[in-house]
Parts: sequence; C-alpha cells; structure tokens
Amino acid sequence: MTSLSRMKLLLIVPHPDDEVYGASGTLMDMLEDGQTVGLVTLTRGEAGRMLGLCETREELARLREAELRACLDTIGVQIHEQMHFPDKALAEEALETLVDAARSAMQRHRPERVLTFAPNGSNGHPDHVTTHRAVKAAWDSLPAAERPKLWYYAAPNPPENEALLPGYFAPNVRRDVTRHITRKLQAIACHRSQALSTVDFLRKFPERITEETFYQVGQD
Repeated sequence: MTSLSRMKLLLIVPHPDDEVYGASGTLMDMLEDGQTVGLVTLTRGEAGRMLGLCETREELARLREAELRACLDTIGVQIHEQMHFPDKALAEEALETLVDAARSAMQRHRPERVLTFAPNGSNGHPDHVTTHRAVKAAWDSLPAAERPKLWYYAAPNPPENEALLPGYFAPNVRRDVTRHITRKLQAIACHRSQALSTVDFLRKFPERITEETFYQVGQD
C-alpha cells in the first residue's frame, strides 16, 4: 500500500519487529495527531529463531508476516511495504539494489522524516548495518531540497561492546511515550517468535519502553 501525500515518518528496517521496540510509541503519537506514518520491511525474517513454533523457514516467514500485521494493527499503521530480500544475508545483496529500494520508497512517500539504524546497527547485526548503509546512501543521493530529516535509533547510553562505539550516536531527540505503554507492550507481544529478543530488550533497556530516543542527522 502506498501514499501520494507527504507522511510524517517512514521507517526503513530489515526485520519484522525492528519497528516496535524503539519507535512504536512515537508512531502512536503521530497517528493520534492525524499524521501519516509508514514502514518498509526489507526481509520476511525467515532466518530467525523458530522456538518450536515452526518446522521450516517458509513457515517462519509466514508466521512473522502475520505477527507483523498484528503488531501494525495494534499500533494503527496502515502503510506497509513488505520486501523479500534474504534475512541475515542483506550484506550479500548488491548494495545498489538496496539503495534503489530505499530511494524509491522515499520518493514515493515523500516523508518528512526517515528512521533507520545507526552505522553500528545498534547491536552490530549485519542486516542492521547494511540497511543503514543503503538508507544513508539513498538519502545522500537525493537532491538536498528533497531530503527528509534523517533519524537513527539511538540508545541513551553508549554500547558496552567497544567495537560498536565508532558507529554510536548519542540521542538528540527524546520522546516521552509513557501514555502509550499498555498498547506498546501489546504491540511488542504480537511478535511471539521474538520472545527471547523481547526478554533481552526489557532486561537491558527497560527505560526505552517509556522514552524513545533518536539521533537526527545534522541537528547538532
């Protein structure tokens, strides 16, 4: 589903669930203000953990697509593009193909802001890092007058892994989403196949349930 009107925020991320932990409260805020938001998911998440829920990778892909749809229904997102690039193998794709996909999405939707991962991928995941490279290159390729604001996910504290420090940006945008906490947790829980990731996130970053933090490129 696409939109011809300018949207407030477009997320471009690799996996089903990359939209929910760090941005779902912000999406709810914008939607309640009557704004349009959208999501581009580059993979179907077929290489993730099965947790006994599936027997094949194709079954997992279908499950994760259904989980994502339930999550987006909970948030209220209606504009979503599901792409079929290979999960855990984005780095093996021709970068220009991914750049073209990201640039095309920006040109179709003309968002005020684009959100993706920072250069370190937040946790170093190769798909996150590759998605950053593609989105940043697509953004750079647009005429300056047509570029949306560029946001990265930005944790409040630097990563403990020193290898991730060079690609870390401290947040310069903070949004209190406390009033959405119940619905945000419901949206997170839609991703049943990601239960271990959810537990890890809640253990490491409980404060990010009520405050969502981002880095806006060029704001400092």
